[in-house]
Amino acid sequence: MILCAGECLIDMLPREVDGVSMLEPVPGGAVMNTAVALGRLDVPVEFLSGISTDQFGDKISAHLSASKVGTSHVASSGSPTTLAFVDINDGVVSYDFYDENTAGRMISPANMPVLPNEVQAVFCGGISLINTPAADAYATLVDENTDRVVMIDPNIRPAFIKDEVGYRSRLAHMLSKADIVKSSDEDLAWLFPDQTFENAVHALLQMGPKVVLFTEGAKGSTAMRNQLPPVFAASQKVKLVDSVGAGDTFNAGFLASLYDQGVLEKSKIGTLSESQLSQALSFANSCAGISVTRAGAQPPWRDELS
Repeated sequence: MILCAGECLIDMLPREVDGVSMLEPVPGGAVMNTAVALGRLDVPVEFLSGISTDQFGDKISAHLSASKVGTSHVASSGSPTTLAFVDINDGVVSYDFYDENTAGRMISPANMPVLPNEVQAVFCGGISLINTPAADAYATLVDENTDRVVMIDPNIRPAFIKDEVGYRSRLAHMLSKADIVKSSDEDLAWLFPDQTFENAVHALLQMGPKVVLFTEGAKGSTAMRNQLPPVFAASQKVKLVDSVGAGDTFNAGFLASLYDQGVLEKSKIGTLSESQLSQALSFANSCAGISVTRAGAQPPWRDELS
């Protein structure tokens, strides 16, 4: 089983109906998108977050249930749901977040459970690692579960960061505990300013991760390791609608493939073969490739990949 711990929210997506521009509320959030994608890929998955009892929270809970995501570790709250207003230009997505005093933001270290033995991996990331108390809660969760595979996708949103010093310190600590880190070129540039791509990747690997994943959209994705050659897998060409949730779906596809291959274990991540990594990257690319052909975060179901 995989535990995805982090934000869930409502994406307010731009739509045009009969010539009228409007916003459609759609369940989203990077970590929840990954959990939903795993559920649709028939991987046992649980979601840990704060979910509101408001109408948006009900929409999120229904979305999780429909995608076969367990919610036994969810903390229910009367606080409102986080909202993300989405702008899409030529398939490129930008966000404005409204997160103060929300159910997801206010989850605390005291809400972090003792995980059952069947949890093989913990996945964290996204905006939930930026603001406290939620960010401290997920840092605590990682600290207490380093005997399991830990994957982090920081998915850094600079415009949302108010306490850069605190965020950098917390994120560096969490990355040092991770086995797998997914990064974009924007993430690397923010983490290691004024460094070349190669030096930034090396610096990230030196922090502790066994594998760093780097995605390049339509080109493909690469797995990088210390003192070993990189492993690259090309993406298939598809017609882009938008990239909402594509990286989250990639994360799920990579973890799902490791689960399918029977190598989602702490002792095996550092010794994954080129073949195992190539298989995981290719599957993750295929999952993300389907996602980008749809409006909004709509990860594929397992039978769509056969």
